Amino acid sequence: MEQPEQARTKAGFVALIGAPNAGKSTLLNSLVGSKVSIVSRKVQTTRALVRGIAIEGEAQIVFVDTPGIFKPKRRLDRAMVTSAWGGAGDADVVALLLDVRKGLDEEAEAILAKLPELKRPKVLILNKIDLIERSRLLELAAKLNEKVPFAHTFMISALNGDGIETLKRQLAGMMPEGPWLYPEDQISDAPLRMLAAEITREKIYERLHEELPYQSTVETDQWQVRPDGSVRIEQTVFVERDSQRKIVLGKGGQTIKAIGQAARKEIAEIAEAPVHLFIFVKVRENWSDDPERYREMGLEFPRG
Repeated sequence: MEQPEQARTKAGFVALIGAPNAGKSTLLNSLVGSKVSIVSRKVQTTRALVRGIAIEGEAQIVFVDTPGIFKPKRRLDRAMVTSAWGGAGDADVVALLLDVRKGLDEEAEAILAKLPELKRPKVLILNKIDLIERSRLLELAAKLNEKVPFAHTFMISALNGDGIETLKRQLAGMMPEGPWLYPEDQISDAPLRMLAAEITREKIYERLHEELPYQSTVETDQWQVRPDGSVRIEQTVFVERDSQRKIVLGKGGQTIKAIGQAARKEIAEIAEAPVHLFIFVKVRENWSDDPERYREMGLEFPRG
């Protein structure tokens, strides 16, 4: 399908902000209709601004999935929070996503207090609406709109798809007129290499979320397309201590083997090619204090 000729095309950015585990990544994947953002039970897993691109009629909506906003304790946390607010300030529309079961908790209050600083149209998205009764839902929506004037309030379930189409239509209507920003077949501008690293990181969390602190990172070192069309990928998992390395490897290498199999399957779907995946686990002490790692994750290194 060719892009329409007339100047009625629209394109713009929507920043999804919210507390950790509000469901931003699930919502992003649901809006775009493809897996572009890591979904994990671990909080604070989205580190860089992963973008997904959705087409709705004549409009192209580029979603910026900001890292969860929380009280930063460590340097990595501070970088992620700065990145989140920076991403929101550059967008055409700021969409605040709240988990209705948590309601107006301390995290939500902190975000609402800062929202007026962003001189952008704002919409409120109440997620997981199937999990509380309607009267409480309407009460919460009214209370939130008293605190910040939202242009629209949407009630959705990101997981089962309720309300997603309405949300997408309204957001498309809020996009400024102009040419599309990305080719139509490009659903995410996160390079495949980065996406592959995110997938492996997700698989590590799924298996080891109790044992492993979230200061582990995955880098894709090599992405080589072979003559037969298959892809050879080499990745390194970096942990901070040798004890963590042993956990990731598992007895006789069983854990890393299972992680590799799960990741390879998913990466192959995205790459649309057979994948040969090789994962190495290395200890890199204090990587969370190394400016170079932040640049690789698309974050600013916070001084001090």
